[in-house]
Amino acid sequence: MNKPDDIASLVRAVRARVPMDAAQMLAKESPERIGAVLAELPQVFVDRIKAYLPPELQLQASAALTEVTENTVGEVMDPALAVLPETTTIEEAIAFLRNHDTPQQITYIYVTDAEDRLIGLTVIRDLILAAPGQTLKDVMLPEPFALTTDMELTDAVKAAIHRHYPVYPVVDPDHHVIGVVRGWRLFERQAIEISAQSGQMVGVDKEERLYTGIWQAFKMRHHWLQVNLLTAFLAGFVVSLFEGTITQIVTLAAFLPILAGQSGNTGCQALAITLRGMTLGDMDSYPVRKLITKELVLGAMNGVLTGIVAGLAMYWMSGGDSAHNALMLGLVILLAMTGACMASGFFGVLVPLILKRFGADPATASSIFLTTGTDIAGMGLMLVLATVLVL
Repeated sequence: MNKPDDIASLVRAVRARVPMDAAQMLAKESPERIGAVLAELPQVFVDRIKAYLPPELQLQASAALTEVTENTVGEVMDPALAVLPETTTIEEAIAFLRNHDTPQQITYIYVTDAEDRLIGLTVIRDLILAAPGQTLKDVMLPEPFALTTDMELTDAVKAAIHRHYPVYPVVDPDHHVIGVVRGWRLFERQAIEISAQSGQMVGVDKEERLYTGIWQAFKMRHHWLQVNLLTAFLAGFVVSLFEGTITQIVTLAAFLPILAGQSGNTGCQALAITLRGMTLGDMDSYPVRKLITKELVLGAMNGVLTGIVAGLAMYWMSGGDSAHNALMLGLVILLAMTGACMASGFFGVLVPLILKRFGADPATASSIFLTTGTDIAGMGLMLVLATVLVL
């Protein structure tokens, strides 16, 4: 039976090598030892080592592979090439770098204690400036920030957004270094997520690209159009309840799409800011109640100013009616526009938060649900006001 310390030493030796050299080292070991070592390594590193193993040993490597959950840190992790104990001298560390096959890929030296747990990191600049007899413990930066393999990529991006480190260590539950993640990989994923949001808000899958086939694109999009149709029926039902009002005041029909378009744009602005805050992690420190209040105030301000213009247009178009009715119709449009813009700002914040609460992607088809809410609230408010104040 292999001793745990023996396997741990072999794991450390394998981690410090490039995949080709690691495979050559493992090829000399027994299948049982190979399996024990590979079981302690990240999947991406195991996969690279496996490519260099002899065919008769590749099956053993496959058995040791562990499944990496999609969209987690483990998916973008690279092997840690420089992990040294705290007792290593500066002279020994420099010699390690000089003898390494790919020293240009090493940004930090990760420092571990006697139990192989991460306790610090050493910047190459500090290594060069230190005295040869000093140890890594003397010059390391203690308690470095680290990620975990099962951390969601979106959470990793939020955690790294204000740090801007070139490389982040990845540790297991016992705080052993098992890999690294390049900072550019995290921000690349962030850029992809942000660029996909505009499409997801209208039911376009984030996996769809310009070169996606017609049939595949159809399957990705069409079901959301059916959802949009069903929600549009709800808005249509609300309008149908006031058929008598529209029959008596035909001018209202011309202002229904105007009201819907204005409130929809206001809601999409609030939705975009909310999604951006969720992606960048701003929502973690900004109270939801404060954001709702802000969007309600902005909605009222925008609604009053646009409502004045729309109300004057309604007054002018209603010139054939009595002066009292024309004035009241203008007031209806002003009040409806203000209320609709406030409601759309409210929905723009709540829709993505509710989707997230139920475990759905907050960006997915958000505008479809937002449009339904704003249409029902805006059109319903205008028709109710017209019925009460004019008829």
